[in-house]
Amino acid sequence: MSVTLEESWAEVREGVRKLCARFAGEYWRGHDRERSYPTEFVKALSEAGYLSVLIPEEYGGAGLGLSAATAILEEIHRSGGNGGACHAQMYTMGTLLHHGSAAQKAKYLPKVASGELRLQAFGVTEPTAGTDTTRISTFARREGDHYVVSGQKIWISRAEHSDLMVLLCRTTPRDQAAKPTQGMSVLLVDMREAVGNGLTIRPIRTMLNHATTELFFDDVSVPAENLIGVEGEGFRYILDGMNAERILIASECIGDGKFFIDRASEYAKSRQVFGRPIGQNQAVQFPIARAHVQITAASLMVDRAAALFEAGMPCGSEANMCKLLASEASWFAGDTCVQVHGGFGFAEEFDIERKFRETRLYQVAPISTNLILSHVGTHVLGMPKSF
Repeated sequence: MSVTLEESWAEVREGVRKLCARFAGEYWRGHDRERSYPTEFVKALSEAGYLSVLIPEEYGGAGLGLSAATAILEEIHRSGGNGGACHAQMYTMGTLLHHGSAAQKAKYLPKVASGELRLQAFGVTEPTAGTDTTRISTFARREGDHYVVSGQKIWISRAEHSDLMVLLCRTTPRDQAAKPTQGMSVLLVDMREAVGNGLTIRPIRTMLNHATTELFFDDVSVPAENLIGVEGEGFRYILDGMNAERILIASECIGDGKFFIDRASEYAKSRQVFGRPIGQNQAVQFPIARAHVQITAASLMVDRAAALFEAGMPCGSEANMCKLLASEASWFAGDTCVQVHGGFGFAEEFDIERKFRETRLYQVAPISTNLILSHVGTHVLGMPKSF
């Protein structure tokens, strides 16, 4: 199936490519330069239905599987764009879809599908917890028909551009929970009501335009009816979204890698030095070929993980491995592309340096390479845990 997966979504891919052609390099360079949000692009994706492909038809979406979503994000990145502005809507929605009540789904999913509401923010990481999610300290105490939230989150992308946020917080202190993974709950926070009423958003300027922020909760009131699922079981709900996130991020890396390979191979064929194309030299040709091999192999792993996810089978290891392979392959392809272009690889107008910065993120987020290796070493190979 994975061999023909790209062909099976040919119509979707072509539609995405046509849409992305309306948002060429200058569009992305402008937003990168100003560190601004690509509102027009996100709106166009929403109106075309690409951000709602995973939402069931009964709620206004396309009702397709994760492989369709990976095709969409791959093509956005191969076209020179950046799905990071909106990809969270695909995987954060899953927490609501799979664990929310019938009333919650009926209230929010149709508006998310239509683009009326943006569900872009995923509030998990904290300054003192990092990837050790069980040590988060943001706390929601129940007071009547509301939860009152206090704490801090960091590296929360798109918080300034989202109407809703899926928030993981403690409702039972860690030392009072039966297990470290228990006592955490998921709340659906209406950002429109929370900002200015206890929630403060502080932007963090980084090496790429990723709309990253730090959040401060000072007795933010959230209706108890916005609790997703069962109180205290939120960690399990979040894990589902994390697997989807890693697979989707991996597909973006595949798109980045193909962007770099496309640019490098075309330049190597056309650039003349010493009377012949530089691609005739093995020192130029072989790294591009190796990048293609690595991206092709990583792409098959993405297909495998997506197929397992769609089948409802365990896919945590595959999601981690495809993300590792794809992020490293895209980085190698990016480095090769810069080297092939020489000084032009550093020129803003070529878009390579921008994509080079963007693709570097994915060896760190949403999970670092070393933690993936730790997962494989302990959970797949059965070696003793190092921490």
